Amino acid sequence: MNAAVIVAAGKGTRMGPHVDKLFLEVAGAPVVAHTWRRIDAAPCVDVVVLVIREDMKGAFRELAAAFKPGKPYRLVAGGAERQDSVWNGLQVLGPGVDVVAIHDGARPCATVELIADTIQAARTVGAAVAAQRVTDTIKESTGGDTISRHLDRARLWAVQTPQTFRVEVIRKALSLVREKGLHVTDDTAACELIGQPVKLVESLSPNPKVTVLSDLPYLEMLLRDR
Repeated sequence: MNAAVIVAAGKGTRMGPHVDKLFLEVAGAPVVAHTWRRIDAAPCVDVVVLVIREDMKGAFRELAAAFKPGKPYRLVAGGAERQDSVWNGLQVLGPGVDVVAIHDGARPCATVELIADTIQAARTVGAAVAAQRVTDTIKESTGGDTISRHLDRARLWAVQTPQTFRVEVIRKALSLVREKGLHVTDDTAACELIGQPVKLVESLSPNPKVTVLSDLPYLEMLLRDR
């Protein structure tokens, strides 16, 4: 059985203190509604867990009542950091779930095919991540104001979500992160600690994340086209 954990507990501080980016309307619905619908439409996903802020449970229940998801779902309170929220989501997965796709609530354009490809890769390798090849020329700056080093973009990938794992793999990796008191920016970084290979699954369609208000017109175009 496959599960999806949608991480939707962040506050999106770059939008400002009074803006919840997940509930900004784009293409006729809140951002997170599009994300949830994409996951719900994926035949390869059997059950959905949404990790949310405690004070947003009412809003998510209203969202569910409005769009009526077809898959069983559960709302779970998030933690202080993203890794804590993911951990909370993993704790409620039933014993029959062997693969889990972890996806950002603010990334509403992931295709059903991409979700399925990461699940298949994780089932085979143990861990997989949606990613796109870097096309810009990338430079490294040690001090922040001048170029220190040129990086070969042919070897660089921009990592996205879903980040998908066999459940025992990500639980082991995040357990070590918690035990050592570390902070990781994504779930694949936890896998590096236990030597777990992570398969890159190329995302051939745009799969952007809402970060600032200027992202919304682009998302509007993508979502209406699809």
